[in-house]
Amino acid sequence: MKDNKEVTVSGLTIYPVKSLQGITLKTMKIGEKGPEMDRRFMVVDASGRFLTMRTLHRMCLIGTELLPGKLLLRARKLPPLIVKLDRPGSQKQVTVWKDTVLATDMGQEASEWFTEALGQEVHLVFIPDDVIRLVDPQYATTPQDQVSFADAYPIHLISEASLGDLNFRLKTPVPMNRFRPNIVVSGCEPYEEDTWKKIRIGNVILSIVKPCSRCVATTVDQASGERSDEPLATLAKYRKQEKGIMFGQNCIQQNAGSIALGDEVEILE
Repeated sequence: MKDNKEVTVSGLTIYPVKSLQGITLKTMKIGEKGPEMDRRFMVVDASGRFLTMRTLHRMCLIGTELLPGKLLLRARKLPPLIVKLDRPGSQKQVTVWKDTVLATDMGQEASEWFTEALGQEVHLVFIPDDVIRLVDPQYATTPQDQVSFADAYPIHLISEASLGDLNFRLKTPVPMNRFRPNIVVSGCEPYEEDTWKKIRIGNVILSIVKPCSRCVATTVDQASGERSDEPLATLAKYRKQEKGIMFGQNCIQQNAGSIALGDEVEILE
């Protein structure tokens, strides 16, 4: 760690709908499923299988905004869509990776809007508070650890220094949003987060349980929806491990609480 420099939170982001644009925050509330309203919605195909920007690159161009009791969505050439968070809906069995859970279908209007935006029949679903999707028991800190529709873990953390080191190796630097972290920290050395086991931010204790394995989603430009080979090709040269190309860390909260921009990151282990 750099001498006489404390590690602090420099960025907070939630992604209400999996693979859609994120929302930057000044304060992030943490609950049982991770950051409040993070990946609570997901787009699924007609069979209930999850869809992401890995195959539908244009998903990252759809904007999200949280209003009191509502989710506002914006897509090019379409009128905005407002989804009420408390709207009743039928239960639908959906699949995200190897997990199958019951979710609430957000209705025909949302389905038609997303179908037009994405060019195929899709549905928007929501994971209610009482539906439990468990974290991989191999990395869970308790048998009750749960996650929303995030890929596998409730919180994703990256340091600015790690991105800076990657960008030094790239011909064209990439922004942090390529990696879609929830928490960005500054003041540490590149990849120092790889060495952390447990940290405290604000009144929340986080266990660092597993490096994040990167996929083709990182190669999708979040502003244009276009794909390239980078930064995955460069990361593969120096961050490839047995279980994948690793960049950033997956975390599990040990308690509910809140995290704010500027909070010190206390390294507990």
